[in-house]
Amino acid sequence: MQKKSQQHIEKLIRYTLGFLLALLALNAFGGGYYGMAGAENVPTEWLKGSPFPNYFVPSLILFIIVGGSALIAAIAVFRGHRMARKASFICGTITLLWLTVQIAIIGYVSWMQPTTAFAALLILFLAWQLSEAKH
Repeated sequence: MQKKSQQHIEKLIRYTLGFLLALLALNAFGGGYYGMAGAENVPTEWLKGSPFPNYFVPSLILFIIVGGSALIAAIAVFRGHRMARKASFICGTITLLWLTVQIAIIGYVSWMQPTTAFAALLILFLAWQLSEAKH
């Protein structure tokens, strides 16, 4: 009975983690595309003092690095791949680094920043909870 309960918890952790990673990927792809398309209604004054004249390069990084790492990790988690835990840790870390740099450059400008930070911390926690034996 205990083994079945443990398997149920492991499955719940895996699906919750996979869902969060997929949601993060979708958000990063959407935000990255929006920024690369010109980031209409987002003031470029926020970039003053940064190395970026517009949002194209940061958005490209968001799309490829943040979104790509989240998608790869989500696929690994859903497939039960042995690298799922490591990929999830890497993605969570990348996301927190992304947010740190973003806030350092443009400041706190959206509820999405703390929400994404919370999601990244939850990803790290759930990745830590994943059983190493199966992944």
